[in-house]
Amino acid sequence: MNRRNPPSLRRRAILARWSLVLAWMGVIFALSSIPGSRVPGRFGNAAHVAEYAVLGLLLVFALYPGTVDLRIIAVAVAIASLYGITDELHQFYVPGRVPDLADWGRDTLGACAGAVAAALAVRAATASRSAGRR
Repeated sequence: MNRRNPPSLRRRAILARWSLVLAWMGVIFALSSIPGSRVPGRFGNAAHVAEYAVLGLLLVFALYPGTVDLRIIAVAVAIASLYGITDELHQFYVPGRVPDLADWGRDTLGACAGAVAAALAVRAATASRSAGRR
């Protein structure tokens, strides 16, 4: 058994990472539940990109098995994109809101940006640790 990272600690870390993903999905759902006439300001396109960039980043960290490759990024973006579809469909039932294919595209674009940013952060941290061991 690895003394530095016992199985119970790994399970808690995995649970914590997925809890953050689910909590952020809840934030997105809550924001999408605001009736159109009560949405503060004109966040529009930037809000879609930003909220899904955070989701993409959190998903990469939740899926992270010790290395980040294109497959992890693709799975994170796919999960976020599918959630974006459900988010747009949910807006059909919110007064003053409508589902929008372009918004889903912005959601997916944001998820890509966040997932790539997370992958770059993991790669930089891994390189920094490797350099410190030499």
